[in-house]
Amino acid sequence: MAFSSSFSVMFVVVVWMMVGSSSYAQLSTNFYSKSCPKVLSTVESVVKSAVSKEKRMGASLVRLFFHDCFVNGCDGSILLDDTSSFRGEKTAAPNNNSVRGFNVVDDIKAKVEKACPGVVSCADILALAARDSVVILGGPGWDVKLGRRDSKTASFSAANSGVIPPPTATLSQLINRFQARGLSAKDMVALSGAHTIGKARCVLFRGRIYNETNIDTSFAKARQSSCPRTSGSGDNNLAPLDVATPDSFDLKYFNNLLNKKGLLHSDQILFNGGSTDSLVKTYSSNTKKFYSDFVTAMIKMGDITPLTGSNGEIRKNCRKPN
Repeated sequence: MAFSSSFSVMFVVVVWMMVGSSSYAQLSTNFYSKSCPKVLSTVESVVKSAVSKEKRMGASLVRLFFHDCFVNGCDGSILLDDTSSFRGEKTAAPNNNSVRGFNVVDDIKAKVEKACPGVVSCADILALAARDSVVILGGPGWDVKLGRRDSKTASFSAANSGVIPPPTATLSQLINRFQARGLSAKDMVALSGAHTIGKARCVLFRGRIYNETNIDTSFAKARQSSCPRTSGSGDNNLAPLDVATPDSFDLKYFNNLLNKKGLLHSDQILFNGGSTDSLVKTYSSNTKKFYSDFVTAMIKMGDITPLTGSNGEIRKNCRKPN
């Protein structure tokens, strides 16, 4: 009896391990090498064109990937418009009037479909576009694991549930929310370094520049000039997340934190006397270490519960299920 029960427990554990690891074990960097050999160059050319027109688009595409992966995994669900049967993620609090780049994804999808119809998922397009954006803006490159499939639905409630940390998050909230997705505190700090590019709206940093004390005075004043104290006034005015080199993927973001020039509360909290201070210091003077940890974290994030095999589908149009 003891033997059979221990055997059954062992069997369950083995099955669980197979189920748990099979999802991203099926992802591979050469997934489309035969079925769509031009996918990498096709995605890159559209991203290059979009970023050359507007540097901020690179950051927007990285953010799309992050916001997709944190809600039910990297399944392209963030791209779905509302339908009669579900409310999508685009109007959830972390995304509403905030995530952007959907037109660029449409452009990529149209060109990829022309090259190889019905083969490449929207979820994989997001992963590739994020990598290409980082490289085009001067950051590190890496081989993207591919083979994700697209979800047939999206979840407004999941996107609204707090899984995506808000800009007001405490350090422990940031650490916990990343850990809930299998990402360490180190991954979280490295990924926050993506704020070396992109912009944020006044409504997201107003509280910081008027109410917080761990902020450089001249930096706060400069930001206040285009972000009035009154709520509802200038809410959508933009400021660069990295005041030093807003359009270059480098380590200046971490230098800004050392100088109390983090734009968002959730930026500066990474260097504020807490457990992540030493990492911020390391990254602020070691590009190689930052890039290496960033790449590791991006690959890990891309592994969050993808749909593979016969799960999901390959959408024809990234905005709607087939």
